[in-house]
Amino acid sequence: MIQRFDRNDRRILTFPAVHPCEGISPATLLNSLIILSRDICNFKSNFFATQRRNVREMIRQVGILLIFFEEILDHLPSDRDSIVLCFAELHTTFQKINFLLDDCTREGAKTWMLMKSHSVASQFQVLVRTVATALDVLPLNSLNVSREIKELVVMVANQAQRAKMELDPEDEEAVKRVILLLNQFENKFQPDPCVIKKFLDYLDITTWAECHKEIKFLEDAINIECSENYEREVPMLSSLVGFLSYCRGIVFEDSVYGNTDQSDGSSNLETLSCLDPEDFRCPISLELMTDPVTVSTGQTYDRASIQKWLKSGNLLCPKTGETLQSTELVPNSSLRNLIQQFCADNGISIAKSRKKNHDISRTILPGNPAAAEAIKFLSEFLACRLYFGSDQQKTKAAYEIRLLAKSNIFNRSVLIEAATIPALLQMLCTNDTSMQEHSISALLKLSKHSNGKKVIMENRGLNSILGVLKNGLKLESKQIAAAVIFYISSPREYRKLISENPEVFPALVDLINYGTSCGKKNAIVAMFGLLLSYRNHERALGAGTVPALVNLLTSSDKVELNTDALAVLATLAERTEGSFAILEASALRVILDQLQNTTSRAGREYCVSILLSLCVNSGAEVIASLVREKALMPLLYSLLTEGTSQAKKRTRSLIKTLQRYCETSTSRLVSEVPQEQFIDVR
Repeated sequence: MIQRFDRNDRRILTFPAVHPCEGISPATLLNSLIILSRDICNFKSNFFATQRRNVREMIRQVGILLIFFEEILDHLPSDRDSIVLCFAELHTTFQKINFLLDDCTREGAKTWMLMKSHSVASQFQVLVRTVATALDVLPLNSLNVSREIKELVVMVANQAQRAKMELDPEDEEAVKRVILLLNQFENKFQPDPCVIKKFLDYLDITTWAECHKEIKFLEDAINIECSENYEREVPMLSSLVGFLSYCRGIVFEDSVYGNTDQSDGSSNLETLSCLDPEDFRCPISLELMTDPVTVSTGQTYDRASIQKWLKSGNLLCPKTGETLQSTELVPNSSLRNLIQQFCADNGISIAKSRKKNHDISRTILPGNPAAAEAIKFLSEFLACRLYFGSDQQKTKAAYEIRLLAKSNIFNRSVLIEAATIPALLQMLCTNDTSMQEHSISALLKLSKHSNGKKVIMENRGLNSILGVLKNGLKLESKQIAAAVIFYISSPREYRKLISENPEVFPALVDLINYGTSCGKKNAIVAMFGLLLSYRNHERALGAGTVPALVNLLTSSDKVELNTDALAVLATLAERTEGSFAILEASALRVILDQLQNTTSRAGREYCVSILLSLCVNSGAEVIASLVREKALMPLLYSLLTEGTSQAKKRTRSLIKTLQRYCETSTSRLVSEVPQEQFIDVR
């Protein structure tokens, strides 16, 4: 009878009550009503930050009716139609009351429920009047209950009819106080801390963790609003996020802080991928690039976006601000293939990716002027703490920065403008594990911003980050440092500077050999990014990348990790030196095993790419070994029916190479192929 909803699955202040079906028996309906009434009465023990008077009155009335329901449970009424009509209406209403009380006590929703208090009071008014209407049709005189019980029901009906569920004066005063605080932020005036403290105390938000939960709830609400294209509430929600972020960072500076759940701002759980849509966004439109082209400054944009930019008379590079020496657009086929590979392997469409990128792009601008100023005040405060605070204050400030910059482009830009990056770089050279981890995590978030990359490199940050990669106090810090290197190496000019440091590739290889699975993955992806420049292939090979990746493939059962390793090997195999290194590492058997056993379509396609490069660069010996592999040709034919057009093209090329060898070679030539460094397939 009662439909159960997880409070996290139901949007707040929505009441999806189920009306009882026609013909339901009075006994079933009554039992369900009793359960609902008990659930409502159990809210007595909960803390209500707002609507206290309305809640108290509603629970009191339902409690009296519960006594009535339990009284008639053993002798059902004879007037079945009237009683079912009344109980059905009460059942629907009680469901809505239960939802409303649940929302009033929902974790992290205190601030939002306060700001919606006028609407919530109206809901209480509607529901209590609905109870009165339902009781009007109750055939009370025909019921076999005591006079006292009947009098109680009549009293509830009369009180419900006359009740005025109005906004508590204290709630109304608190709402006015919040609006005043937001107006002060909007006018670039820092509010009185005493006023802020009074508001927080009223809602019983007394710790960093409670404030953080409020922010998390509001951010989730913004995401829901935007996903449903219903953004009327977004400005107010954004202003509250900015205000409470200010409170979390400043008012609760001395409070115990830390993650309240594993998904929240935890950079040590963040892994990269060789195929990451975040790295495929056009800097202009912030949407997935379908036709990436490179301009004279070396920056890459989606063709449609940069052409629109140029046609409007702009002759500056949108990302760097440099004057374009020419308007020639050079297709970036390698990047286009990666984007197509990502979409094919993950079964997503360009349209879906564009929607995701639109969700990210909406954070370029602040959701509200009050939120913008609150974040600016907070950023200046955190920067001051980074430079002049105690070690504990510095660590706390770094942690706040990693949370603020997690998924908000505007916050990143403000934090960068506040000069937080130079201080964070200095904090990497520490013996404090928490300070180092939070600092490198904050730098990871800021490095995703184009200005962040620039500031890191201009402040000689590579050496500090590389120091963490090599000698980080925790493995988590090392893997985050690898991710930072990946992001700051995305601009071509920085990629060149990074790769010229002789310690970069050995440090990444060391993490591949000895890091956690997450660390291995980040190191591989950082390596992959650096290999976009061909001159880095020799450096990667010299550092022992190929043996490290081959060892990983033979020992790892993680599909995503192995796929990324194959992606790097496929890139290295494109050059003759890389192909020879793969053969010297006795990797041919490993690649064939991966081709046969991996469940990743991208992994299989990387294997084909490696095999094709080996055939082209290493000659007849490799081809002969592959021809002897009886299971290979059926696998290749099956790949022709799936994958990207580029992958199908490579598969056809490999099949033709093997067929051509079979047609032109004699059996004697095949039997004389040296077997020392190639697979034995007989």
